[in-house]
Order: sequence, then structure tokens, then C-alpha cells
Amino acid sequence: MIHAIRFHRTGGPEVLQWEAVELPVPGAGEVRVRHHAVGLNFIDTYHRSGLYPLPLPSGLGMEAAGVVEAVGEGVTELAVGDRVAYTSGPLGAYAEARNIEVRHLVRLPDAISFEQGAAMMLQGVTAHYLLHSTYPVKAGETILVHAAAGGVGSILVQWAKLLGATVIGTVGNDDKAAQAKALGCDQVIVYSRERFPERVRELTGGKGVAVVYDSVGRDTFLDSVSCLQRRGVMVSFGNATGPVAPFDCALLARSGSVYVTRPGLLDYIATREELVQRCAELFEVVGSGKVRIAINQRYALKDAAQAHSDLEGRRTTGSTILLP
Repeated sequence: MIHAIRFHRTGGPEVLQWEAVELPVPGAGEVRVRHHAVGLNFIDTYHRSGLYPLPLPSGLGMEAAGVVEAVGEGVTELAVGDRVAYTSGPLGAYAEARNIEVRHLVRLPDAISFEQGAAMMLQGVTAHYLLHSTYPVKAGETILVHAAAGGVGSILVQWAKLLGATVIGTVGNDDKAAQAKALGCDQVIVYSRERFPERVRELTGGKGVAVVYDSVGRDTFLDSVSCLQRRGVMVSFGNATGPVAPFDCALLARSGSVYVTRPGLLDYIATREELVQRCAELFEVVGSGKVRIAINQRYALKDAAQAHSDLEGRRTTGSTILLP
């Protein structure tokens, strides 16, 4: 038996339960991973709340890092004792251990700790595809990153600077503004006291930005579109304040023939080759120290409900991990 977080109905953090569950031997093509650290992400709250519906009861969590404890029939790529991490596959990372298919796992380099691995897999791979595939950022471009001190935002800011971009970040308070500035933001806008669309236009001499990376959703979507330069790209990749409301597509023409896209992680790691390549590049920039993973909060796994409450209450910065 192991313990895991499960929920039997959707709702607030209080629906999360710490339960004893039976873990069978790994099946064919699977390994058992003993988790050393588990990642916390905003998408976990969407699953818990019912925004992204799931069959219930359900486990929770998309990423973790740990050690292979047992291997199933036919497994040759991994062996007992290997250090691994993942950010895809069935939900269930909020657990002391689990069985998972080998195809979802990547080897964790010795230079990357378990805590780093758990904190950066989903957020780091997301930052990689946003910057390199959804909109390939080029040196000299100016970009806007919302929630610049958050998990994905903090990685986006650092990596975009490596690519030679000028980065404008938005945050909710002065403490987060200081963190965003330390991460490399060229300009930081505290949206709680100034209108970011007007400030972006001012900072860009009226031109606007090449791309907006927006994980906030409903509350910022239309204003974000108004920040774009002609034929700019609006990347809406999260719903922290709720899903974006329907809008008239003619808005895109009126805003300068701009583009809008709503990407999802699984479409950018659809093949094993893509997953491995993105993780390799992520591990390289983190292992070299060029991109730092700021783990600013740690909770016991059994206290996942409190972690969710703090995340949704905007009381966290950088990455958060859960420790079994």
C-alpha cells in the first residue's frame, strides 16, 4: 500500500483526500517510480475544480521525479535505480509511488536534482515549446510575459533573454516585481496599479509587442490582444482567472491582423522524439545555470490542499513542489 491524493467530487481544495491505495506490480511496458518530489501546477487546479472534467474518483498531478523501483515485462530502456522524471501520461503524480509506462519517462541527468526535475518538467517543457515552436522568439524582438514571477513565467523570462529578446513582464505586487526584475525583465508592470496596455504602448513607442504569453486567461485576454504589434501573436496558454470568453474574430483584423493561438502541452510532445528533444534542451540550459529554477515553496504531499489554496490565492512565486 502507498498513500496518494485523490478526489471523489470536484470543488475547492477541500475535496483533496490523503488515501491509502494498493499499488500492483508494474504491468508490461511499465515501471514503478518511487517519487522523491512532485510538481504543483495551475492545471492541477483545473482538474480538481472540474474546469477540465475527469472521470471520478481520480488521482491528480502531471509531473514528478524519482527512482525506478521495479520494472515490468519487456522493459529494457530503464533499470531499477535509474533517476527519472515525467510530465505526461495519466494523472496520478500526487502519490508516494506509481506505475507508469516507460514511454512517458526521461532520464534525469545527475546535474539536475529531484526537486528541480519535479519543479521544471511541465513548466520548463511548456516554456520551451512556447518560445521555440508556438512563436519562435528572435533576437531583438520585444515580448510581453504575464505572471512573470510565476512558475512558467519565471522560466520564460530567463530563456527569452538568452534568445536576445527584450522582455516586459506583468506582476501583481511590488515583491513580485522585484523578483521579475531579478529574473531579467527589462521592464516590469504592476497591473494592480497601472493599465498594462497603455504602459506597453508607451514602452514600445506605440508599436506594441511581437508576442504576448498569457497564462491568466479571462481577465487579461482582450487587453493582451491590444498590446500586439501588427501581425503579432497572442498566445493564451492558461486560465488562472477563468476561461476566455467568446469574442468576435473581427477583433483580430481591427487589432492589426493579429493571430491568436491556444496551445496545449500534449500537442508539443506528441511523439517520443519531441519529448526527449525538448527535455534535453531544457536540462542543458538548467544544468548550465543559464536558467534557474526557483523553488520558492515546499509542502508535504499530504498537504496538497493547502498548496492549492496558496497557489490560487496568488501567494506563491516561482515553482512549488510537494514532498512525499
